[in-house]
Amino acid sequence: MFDKFHDECGVFAVLNHENAANIVYLGLYALQHRGQESAGIASVSSDRRRSETNIGAVSGASSGTGEQIIAPGAPQIHSEKEMGYVAEIFTEERLRRLPGDIAIGHVRYSTAGGSMLCNAQPLVASTSKGPIALAHNGNLVNGADIRRRLEADGAIFNTMSDTEVIVHLIARSKEIGLEAALVDALSQVKGAYSIVLLAPGRVYAARDSYGFRPLVLGRLGDSIVVSSETCAFDLIEAETIREVRAGEVIAIECAEPVPRVRVVHEFAGPREARCIFEHVYFARPDSVIFGNNVAEVRKRFGAQLAREHPVDADVVIPVPDSGVFAALGYAHESGIPFEFGLVRNHYVGRTFIEPKQSIRSFGVKVKLNPVRQIVAGKRIVLIDDSIVRGTTSKKIVRMLKDFGAREVHMRISSPPTTGPCYYGIDTPQRRDLIASAKSVDEIRAYIEADSIGYLSEEGMLTAVRNDDDPRRLYCAACFTGKYPVLHEEAEAVLHV
Repeated sequence: MFDKFHDECGVFAVLNHENAANIVYLGLYALQHRGQESAGIASVSSDRRRSETNIGAVSGASSGTGEQIIAPGAPQIHSEKEMGYVAEIFTEERLRRLPGDIAIGHVRYSTAGGSMLCNAQPLVASTSKGPIALAHNGNLVNGADIRRRLEADGAIFNTMSDTEVIVHLIARSKEIGLEAALVDALSQVKGAYSIVLLAPGRVYAARDSYGFRPLVLGRLGDSIVVSSETCAFDLIEAETIREVRAGEVIAIECAEPVPRVRVVHEFAGPREARCIFEHVYFARPDSVIFGNNVAEVRKRFGAQLAREHPVDADVVIPVPDSGVFAALGYAHESGIPFEFGLVRNHYVGRTFIEPKQSIRSFGVKVKLNPVRQIVAGKRIVLIDDSIVRGTTSKKIVRMLKDFGAREVHMRISSPPTTGPCYYGIDTPQRRDLIASAKSVDEIRAYIEADSIGYLSEEGMLTAVRNDDDPRRLYCAACFTGKYPVLHEEAEAVLHV
């Protein structure tokens, strides 16, 4: 419905909590913005004695939505996953089918692999290293190559997801023990991964050496939690400990009196490449990502945008919800009043029936509606985070003018998006990105705005500067076309 990049995925884990699955459910609920196609939870007990009666052969539920992964002599891993939203999937009955004090969860929007139940995560497997469940945020740029090699060697894949490649590499590793096998597997993959892996008595958390996607550690009483974003910690009243560092593999183990957290391995990388689009659009504004509060960064984006592209206008209006904080920053810096001139309908489902009688811009109108008393007769600064194809921006500009706006000046709180992402964001092909084929003025003409202004690369990176870590580096490949992994010879990351 909106012309946006699609969210990637979100992961969450908890160890040493008597209601582990319920805590993961709440964590996934807070991370729902990172993926709305499917959700899943896997759980296990750290107390071997409580699980010994369940030891047997591998079995699965006939519906395909519940799984039991059992290895001889090991506790049972329970798994429930389904297409849809977290709150729709996890009823009280389903959560009761997820016993144990350790659990991991996943919300998904398909990037590598289609939108179907078989690709929902966590992926669960019985291996020679013991039963495991794996949840992954990111995308492996060499996943297809490894998959072809494994298939040629006789491997059978059950999904189209590149995450299953990691599972196979763990299972086939010649290293002794799960921990060494995990490090061995991760040493063979390239690209973006922030993962949580569940095994009886422990959870592993790991990020790729570039640190593309976020991952943070937290503490909830005597429990340890892991999340893609800190907003999930706020919901369950957990305390943030720190980020999982780029290239770090961490083990979180059951121990007395409290769980033990230790660094298993650190992969050295040529540079960090933290995804700048997390701050532009993906992350929730109440999260702290890469050391910065997202809302504050977006306000700095807007303030810098006002300095770079001032305009005489009567009102600053955001495209909700992604443009709100940048619009606040623009209004504060420019002195132009801020107003919610577009009202969003938050109760629109994923599908709706369009009336037979044609209504112009129906797809946008069903979700956004101008406030006539605010926009009529006004010169408007319209703030959004990005323009992908330009189709939605064009409809919004037309809609505002239909409601009486005198002028509409488009301001975008990021640079022109010229390239697709290969690291865990579902983006159109380059030819479908309007900025890859049109100049800025041609984009202005296409969307029928009176003027347009994009935030500069330098201004964007200045806004995410963190004085505590002045060497922090970001990936801005979707704006620059310089890819840190696919083209090693290119300068891939912009220095802050």
